[in-house]
Amino acid sequence: MVFWIFGYGSLVWNPGFEYDEKLIGYIKDYRRVFDLACIDHRGTPEKPARTCTLDASKGAICWGAAYCVRGAPEKEKEAMEYLERRECEYDSKTLVDFFTEEDSLHPALTGVIVFTSTPDKVNNKYYLGPAPLEEMARQIATASGPCGNNQEYIFKMEKALHDISHEDDYIIELANEVRKVLGITESVPKEKKLLSPSQIPLKSHISPVKILPLSEAIAAVAADS
Repeated sequence: MVFWIFGYGSLVWNPGFEYDEKLIGYIKDYRRVFDLACIDHRGTPEKPARTCTLDASKGAICWGAAYCVRGAPEKEKEAMEYLERRECEYDSKTLVDFFTEEDSLHPALTGVIVFTSTPDKVNNKYYLGPAPLEEMARQIATASGPCGNNQEYIFKMEKALHDISHEDDYIIELANEVRKVLGITESVPKEKKLLSPSQIPLKSHISPVKILPLSEAIAAVAADS
C-alpha cells in the first residue's frame, strides 16, 4: 500500500506524521490563498485565524512538498486519520499531478492527494473568502489558538518557502503587511549570494603588482602631488 500527500501550508515545514519519502515540487493550475478559517489550531470560533487553502487558477503553480507513506495498511490508515483530524477545516480531497523542477512537462507523480476547500460560504462554514490585504493582515496579527498565534503561521510559511528556494509573492506581501500592523520591520533573512567558479578571477588573470624600492616609491608619490 502507498499514497502520496501534497502539503502547501504547515505540512511543508511540519508534516507531523511518519513518512517514507519527501519530494519538493509543485502542482499546476492552483494558487495559495489565505481564505480559510481556522478555529481550533491558531484561532477560535469567536476569533478565527486565516489559513492557507488552494484557489483554482489557470496557469498558476503552487510549490510545496509531497510525502509518501508506504507499508502496511495500518500505517497508511494511521497517517490518513492523523491528517484528516489535522486538516478538518478542509472539506475535500483532490487528486493532482505533481511536478518537480527537473521536468515541467511530465508529472513526477500522479494521483497525489491534496486537501482543498469548497469556495462557498453557504455550504462550507470554514470558507471566509478573499478580503482586502490590510483586513487580512489585521486578522492574522491578532488571532491565536491552542497551537499558537496566526502571525507565527504566516511567518513560518514565508520562511519555509524561502528555505526550499521557491518564495511566493502573495505570502511575502501578506507577511509584510502583518509586520506593518505589528510595527516590526524584520523579514526573512536573505542568504549572501556566493560567486560561482566562473565569476571568481583566476590567478593567471590577475596582473602582477610591481613592488618599488622605498626611495622610488617616495619619488613617485612626490611626482603625483
